[in-house]
Amino acid sequence: MSKSFSTKDNLQVLYEDNHIIIINKRPGDIVQGDKTGDTPLSEVVKEYIAEKYNKPGAVYLGVVHRLDRPTSGIVVFARTSKALPRLNKLFANKEAQKTYWAVVKKQPPKEKDTLIHWLKRNPKQNKSYAYTKEVPDSKKAILEYKIIKKLDRYSLLEIDLHTGRHHQIRSQLSDIGSIIKGDLKYGADRSNKNGSIHLHARKLTFIHPVKKESLTIIAPPPSDSIWDHCL
Repeated sequence: MSKSFSTKDNLQVLYEDNHIIIINKRPGDIVQGDKTGDTPLSEVVKEYIAEKYNKPGAVYLGVVHRLDRPTSGIVVFARTSKALPRLNKLFANKEAQKTYWAVVKKQPPKEKDTLIHWLKRNPKQNKSYAYTKEVPDSKKAILEYKIIKKLDRYSLLEIDLHTGRHHQIRSQLSDIGSIIKGDLKYGADRSNKNGSIHLHARKLTFIHPVKKESLTIIAPPPSDSIWDHCL
């Protein structure tokens, strides 16, 4: 399976209006530019907007939040300078409800549970380590999970995030032995062929920053034999 990145022609747009645009990110897409020099999703979305609305000159687009490169799912961008600070505030104040799906090889010990850890980030390794007690420079991380489907060799977990820490779901699940499929960095025995991991930002509910209406967005996971069995 080859890596398939988003382009302006294959972009999976889940919602758009004058103020915001919400994309279903493919695994491998990078949300914002980094040292790899690969074209970020933000630039792809700008190209899409410029072409669709025939906009001359620079297109405004604000990055509100990020998803790890190997994960897939919902990413929100601001299309106006009015929407951006409001969206930033909404995400900072945890007023956006985020639900993730994760496929794990080893089933967690309980059908559902709340996990509380203290995460310490190692920037050199780009990795977070989970501790059961507070350690220096650590941040409290809380998530709730429940098993929603059992496959032959894997389990599908639905996860509600209470905090938004670096690699939070990946490190917390790894700590309880339920490593996400393909996540070599956190202990998986093998990678996925396309470099993805089976972690997907499935659902997002928030109040529209300008229209003040409640929005619920659901993103279909990437199509592969395991995700297809989860649906």
